[in-house]
Amino acid sequence: MPAFMRALVTGGAGFIGSNLVDALVERGDEVTVVDDLSTGKRENLDGAISRGAKLVEADIRDADALRSIFADAKPGAVFHMAAQIDVRKSVADPAWDSGINVGGTINVLAAAQEAGVPRVVNTSSGGAIYGEGQTLPAPESHPVAPEAPYGLSKFCAEQYCEIFERMHGLKTASLRYGNVYGPRQDPLGEAGVIAIFCGKLLEGGTPTVFGDGMQTRDYVFVGDVVAANLAAAGSQATGPFNIGTGVGSSVIDIVDSLRRISGQPFDPEHAPERLGEVHHISLDTSRAQEELGWNARVGLDEGLRVTLDSLR
Repeated sequence: MPAFMRALVTGGAGFIGSNLVDALVERGDEVTVVDDLSTGKRENLDGAISRGAKLVEADIRDADALRSIFADAKPGAVFHMAAQIDVRKSVADPAWDSGINVGGTINVLAAAQEAGVPRVVNTSSGGAIYGEGQTLPAPESHPVAPEAPYGLSKFCAEQYCEIFERMHGLKTASLRYGNVYGPRQDPLGEAGVIAIFCGKLLEGGTPTVFGDGMQTRDYVFVGDVVAANLAAAGSQATGPFNIGTGVGSSVIDIVDSLRRISGQPFDPEHAPERLGEVHHISLDTSRAQEELGWNARVGLDEGLRVTLDSLR
């Protein structure tokens, strides 16, 4: 995979973004990170900055700031990862969610187009966009039926990627992730269930399972997601791509796996089901395999071990 020489990552101080920044720096790219540090952490970038990456503190809702940053950075590829990711917050304040996920994405696309960027890889969500899985694993052609404003805002952002391509020729791909987990996911922040459960396990706590715990998700390791981003940036393929494993695992499966891996007691307590959450979803990744040459390589148990070790 050839290096782009210059890459820009929005949200690059976050969980997924900082893992991507490390990979870009490792292969020799000149990397600019744009992050307002509202949820991302400067320390996630300590290693990358020591090797030449640059952090610019800015909010993607600030269109003027983005235009200036993009003009200075002159990136050959943009990885757009900055987002509002909390489903519950999107339910409580849909306008705020949209302002970041839709308005912010428009600003990124406009800045990229003005700066002559040839390629934008957008971060989207397979689970949140499709809603309840009607066909499993769900292909990209699955009906779009989000059950919370977060999923709607991510789908709307995808549509803006596509209209910028039709109007301006800006080449974009939207990666529809499953439930991403792995090192640097904050067990105390806007985390997924795996990071939260790993944190609970290490502190000797009890995991909280909402509903009966039989709801299933497609859990994909962050290293595989990084590889998907690099593959998408190096391709000319456009449109949406599912990025997952094709396998649905239940919340109870996660609890059982962590108990087995750790050899510790780890019994859940149940709480009422949460509004706006999908019961069953997994992703068909055939298109990513065929057009990007990508497939997930890290199994759930292996990924859980790495994640747990990273938090010790």
